[in-house]
Amino acid sequence: MGMAHSQNQPRLKILPASSVQRKPVGHSLLLTCRPEVPDTNLISDLRWNDNRNMTILPKPAGQSSPLIYTESIAGGTALALIFNSLQESMAGTYFCAASYSVTEKLNAAVVVETYVAITWKDAPTDQRPLMGTDYIVRCEVTANPPATVDWLRNGDQIKSSGRYVIENRGLLIKNITEADDGVYTCRAAVMSTGELKNREIRVEVQIMPQVQRLPLVMDAVEGQSFSVMCNATGKPVPEFQWIKKGTQQNAADLDRFSVNSITGQLDISTVEQQDHDNYACIARNPAGQSESVMKLNVLIRPKIIEFINITVSENEEAVFVCKAFGRPAPEITFRRYGTVEEYSIGLQVSDDRIILEQSTDDEKGETVGTLRISKLATTDDGLYECIARNRGDVAFKVGHITVEYRPIFDHLKALPPVYTWEERPANLSCFAQAIPNATIEWRFNDRRIQDLYDQNLRIENEGLRSDLIITPRDRRYYTAYKCVANNRLGSAEHIMELREARIPEMVPQAKPRIVSATSITFDIMAPPVEPGLPLTAFSVQWKEQFQSDWNFALNRTWSPDSPYIVEGLRPQTAYSFRFAARNVVGLSQWGAYVDQSTPRRSEPETPRILHTPIQDEEEDSDPIVTSPYADHFDMRWSIPVDNGEPIDMYRIKYCPGTKVNGYWTEMEEHCIEQDIARMTNYEMRSLQADTYYRIELMAHNAIGFSKPAHVLMKTARGESDHSLGTTYDVYPAGFGGFSSASTLVGSPADVTLLLLTVSFVCRFVFV
Repeated sequence: MGMAHSQNQPRLKILPASSVQRKPVGHSLLLTCRPEVPDTNLISDLRWNDNRNMTILPKPAGQSSPLIYTESIAGGTALALIFNSLQESMAGTYFCAASYSVTEKLNAAVVVETYVAITWKDAPTDQRPLMGTDYIVRCEVTANPPATVDWLRNGDQIKSSGRYVIENRGLLIKNITEADDGVYTCRAAVMSTGELKNREIRVEVQIMPQVQRLPLVMDAVEGQSFSVMCNATGKPVPEFQWIKKGTQQNAADLDRFSVNSITGQLDISTVEQQDHDNYACIARNPAGQSESVMKLNVLIRPKIIEFINITVSENEEAVFVCKAFGRPAPEITFRRYGTVEEYSIGLQVSDDRIILEQSTDDEKGETVGTLRISKLATTDDGLYECIARNRGDVAFKVGHITVEYRPIFDHLKALPPVYTWEERPANLSCFAQAIPNATIEWRFNDRRIQDLYDQNLRIENEGLRSDLIITPRDRRYYTAYKCVANNRLGSAEHIMELREARIPEMVPQAKPRIVSATSITFDIMAPPVEPGLPLTAFSVQWKEQFQSDWNFALNRTWSPDSPYIVEGLRPQTAYSFRFAARNVVGLSQWGAYVDQSTPRRSEPETPRILHTPIQDEEEDSDPIVTSPYADHFDMRWSIPVDNGEPIDMYRIKYCPGTKVNGYWTEMEEHCIEQDIARMTNYEMRSLQADTYYRIELMAHNAIGFSKPAHVLMKTARGESDHSLGTTYDVYPAGFGGFSSASTLVGSPADVTLLLLTVSFVCRFVFV
């Protein structure tokens, strides 16, 4: 009965039911006060009081929620105490009170305790220490009750020893290196509350950039492009910047400049003189920066600003001056135009008349080069090249030294006399070499022709040349004439002779050299000639010996440099021949009489092969010629004498073979024989590379074949791929003896023939 009465006794119940509520600061908390009475309608004045016994009011309507307030719930039968965010000052005892049936007072209490949860105060998850420093991996923790902190790496606990020291602020790593990169775990624990938290911190050791040293000075040529690369080490990879030191400008912001911040390359599209300055390459990363400075030296390409032609008299000194500008001041040399060798500074070893001098003004960038030539000669006349060079480029300019000299007639001294005949006008031309130009006068018997007023002597002047036109009315005009040239440096004389031209003397001798049934080739000895009066032709007359009258003879004329062949003769006939020489005056008397009979008609003469042998063998051996091709050869020959019957064809035969013990051995089964119409060439095809062939050529007419002409021909080396067992097919049809390994099929006799063939060729090549 007592227990039942206790359960029905009116009271206030606080939920959650625990008498002590322990919560972390900053968390929210809901406490509910619920009356447990027989009749809830008799409850009045239900309220919550704080730790100062002050009644906690509900949230005002239309306003934001305060940190702590009350709220009626469950249809007004319960009252909630709400903490929006617990603070340490809110800790204490809170009371719930109410009246029941007006007279009975009900009370209940709950203790609210607060604590500070583990909080990461200063523990960045990414930390980047600088290599080589002592660094604290920061991990500061706040908690109430206080927390204990330890460290792990790769799951293993780190203990304070050596390079690692655990401090309140974090983990101290002494002289940190790149090997200390990794993920570290900062672990905090509060034993009284059982709270445990881990904080993973990624440590990436940074390395300060280090710029590789740039050259102290770099040259760039004005008007050209320029590039320079800046390299640096560092972690993370640094970015680059170029600064023009003179103006402290970022090069990336300048016209014509571009900077690649990733690779460090500086480019100048077109270098200008104003770019001459110091430039700093700066490499930056979060660990710091480094820089290197280089000087950009802008080279100005040489320009020749003065090189003036000069005119100097013979035997005097020539002073040839060339001026040039550039940065640095250029060096100047000279050379004869069209030659390679340049004059050196000072006295020339090859010619002690020539001295090269040079003076330089580095501040102005100007150089003066002076070429001095003493005792000037006419051979010094000509073009000279001034060469100005510096590190930027080379400049050239051509000038001329004109050497003045007295008149000379060197070019006329080797000329032959002038000939004329039968009162034909003759022209004597006189031109003197001289600078300045010479004036010309003519003399006849040491008298000025201009003063003779002789109608047979006429002077025509055309510029620098003077012509004396002579009409030899009588023999006194066939004599010597004097040409006199004058300029301000002196005079010169030249004797020119007019001679009377006559017909040639008789031909002293003519001999038959080649005699056939229908033609004879002669060797003719020319009569003596005078200088300047050459022979223009040879003539021949011939008749049959039974004819006594030369008036019925046949005639032929040859130029002096042609073969002297008389054709159209009859076989087995006796002929008489006589010869004469011709010049511009006329034909000589007939002479050099020859009697010669022609033989009967016969087979043609042996053809002459038109290929030059490559070597001389024994006297009785055939000449050797080569083909530039491995698989064909174009055979050429000249038409032989037909000996009375026209040549109607040629027969050519060629056989591969070799020489064994000095004897030629042909492979008859592989010979090719061909009759050719009246041509003088034949193309031999499908030949074997690097092989000797013996060629036989005969001419044929109605009577028969000529004696054969012989020649050995060697083809060029071909290309064979023996690894595949194949070669190029360069053999005549049916020619299996020299084929490749791919042809090694068939009977044993075929194989034996191939081996013998290869053996023959090898023995011939190495004999």
